[in-house]
Formats: sequence, structure tokens, C-alpha cells
Amino acid sequence: MAGMARRNVGMGSDSYGNGGDGDPYGNGPYSNGLNGSAPSVQGHRHSSPSRGRRTATATAAGVLAIAALAAGCGPQDPAADALKQPTAPAPATTTAPAVPSPTEDGKADGTTAPATPDTSTAPTPTPTPTPTTPSPAAPTPAPRPSTASPQPEVLMRTGSEGPRVRELQARLRQIGYFGRNPTGYYGTVTAEAVRSFQVKRGTEGTGATDADTWQRLRAMTRTPTADELNPPTERPVAKPDERCLTGRVLCISKKSRTLAWMIDGRVVSAMDVRFGSEYTPTREGEFKVFWKSRDHVSTLYDTPMPYALFFSGGQAVHYSADFAANGYAGASHGCVNVRDKKKVAALFDQVKNGDKVVIYW
Repeated sequence: MAGMARRNVGMGSDSYGNGGDGDPYGNGPYSNGLNGSAPSVQGHRHSSPSRGRRTATATAAGVLAIAALAAGCGPQDPAADALKQPTAPAPATTTAPAVPSPTEDGKADGTTAPATPDTSTAPTPTPTPTPTTPSPAAPTPAPRPSTASPQPEVLMRTGSEGPRVRELQARLRQIGYFGRNPTGYYGTVTAEAVRSFQVKRGTEGTGATDADTWQRLRAMTRTPTADELNPPTERPVAKPDERCLTGRVLCISKKSRTLAWMIDGRVVSAMDVRFGSEYTPTREGEFKVFWKSRDHVSTLYDTPMPYALFFSGGQAVHYSADFAANGYAGASHGCVNVRDKKKVAALFDQVKNGDKVVIYW
């Protein structure tokens, strides 16, 4: 079904155990002719022979007219008709009549003067063209050296990650361009924040942080504090479920979308999380961590799942680069995604196999 074909952009997970991430139950011619008829030519009988001959002549003319009409229905070949045309006869040469030659006193003496030779058809000599000397070609100007300034060095772009990205995000947040906590991952949200900052300052909005952009941003902001760089969580931690109050527990609230790592009722660390979609929901209940995989890659979706803590079939708590880049615009295939890579890395080192996982509303 079309609704069931929806694919979520969140991270997938492995098909370990009862199935892969996203399995809520753990089971990995046209006729144009002339339609008229030729006119009928009828003769009339007369007693006069001369009238009979005229009638016969008229009849023959009518037959020729009918033949001409019939011949006009087919396609014509202008070239073929031209070949059939008779050759025009050469014009006859006419001699001008003799004109009486005037005498010296202006009177005609009645004699015929000799004809004047006709020079109208004598060939006209072709004038010899005056040779012209071509002007020398203008010299090609030497190319001018480029005056364009070199492009500034790109320091960070989409896909970059690390402490400097976290500082970039914290500084952008100080002046209202980044509306969330720093994650240390340069995704589409960070690129859009940088692009807006660049356009506002009249520079090219590339979305990549070059040396000029970084210098401008540092001049407008202060050095971020430790809490600004590593806030506990963007969301307030929900009241823990009663099952979270004893022992070592990953206490995960779907309502607040937070994960609290608790030991004997005390919150050691907290982080933002997201879950599976309506079609690939994250299971609720009480579970135990049964497998840890630091550099895991999903065999079902061929997607990286760093710091994976598996708790139910193919569902696990793990870092999601997509969550870090796009936030809650996406969803997972059933896993619990964490967008703070540093925090989930520390969590991975502290959690042991057998520790409890509680997922509730």
C-alpha cells in the first residue's frame, strides 16, 4: 500500500536478533477525390450543313474541355511540365526601313541613304578593376591580467564535524541565526544559518563557512561558554518513570523526547532523542542492553549507526548524523536516535550489557 511505502529519513539499524530496525515485531486515410461529374456536352441536330459543322466543332471543344478538367485532378510536377514546354523561337531580325537622307540645305533629295550599322548589340568592354592593397591586420591586444580577487579559503562545509563546528553553531545562536543547541555536526540546518548570515552581510550566500565569514562572525560574537557549547539538553527532562528510579537505567520519554542516563534515581546525563515513525514505531516497555557496537553499520539499510546500544531485536540507541543535521523533520526506522555525538559516545562507554532500558510516554 502507498501509505506503507513511506520511507523515513532517519537512521536505520541492524537486523540483529529478531529483525532489522523498522520491524515493529522483530521479524527482520483520407479521401480527397473530386466527387462531381464532368459536364455533359450535347449536340443539336440542324438541317443546315454549316450549322452541323459548327455543332461538331463545339462538340469537339467540349470534349477537350472535359479532358482538361480530368487532367487537373492529379498532382502536378512543375519540373516535368517545364520540360514539355516548346522552346521559344528566336526573335526575327527586322531591318529598319530606309530613311530619306537629308541634303545639306535640309531638303530631301529623294534618294535613300545607306543604312547605319546597328551597334546596339556590340559587346561592352568590361572595365578592368583597380587592384586594391589590403590594409594590414590590426595587432591582437595582449590579454590583460585578471583582477578578480582569489576566493577565500573554506574552513567548514556540509559534512564537517568537530569542536569548531560546535563553536560556529554556538556563535550563530548568540545572534539569532541558529535556533537550537550546538551538535558539532555541519548539516543542512547549519548551512542555512550560515547562508542567511552571509546574505545579510551582502556576501555570496554559499552556506559554507569560509575565512571571511568566520572572521566576520567572530568579530560580532563572544567566545561561547562551556554551557553554550555543551548544553545538557535542548528539552527539559521529563519526570522519570517509576521503573527508572532504581539501578542503572536508560530512561527514555517519548513525550519529552529525552533520554536520561540514571543511576539509582540520579540523572548522570541527558540528551535529545527522536523515535521511529508511525509505520516503524519504537517499541515501548522495559528491556535490557544485550549488545554494544561502537562503529556499527546497518545491514538492513546500509547506514552508519555509531555507538549502538541494542535493546530489542534490531532497535538500538545510537548517534544519528541525520538527526543532528535535520532535527525532528525526519524519523528513525524504530531506533532511538541521539543527535549529540559527544554525549552518546560518553554514554556508550558507561553503559554495560544488562543495564535496563525503559521507554514510556
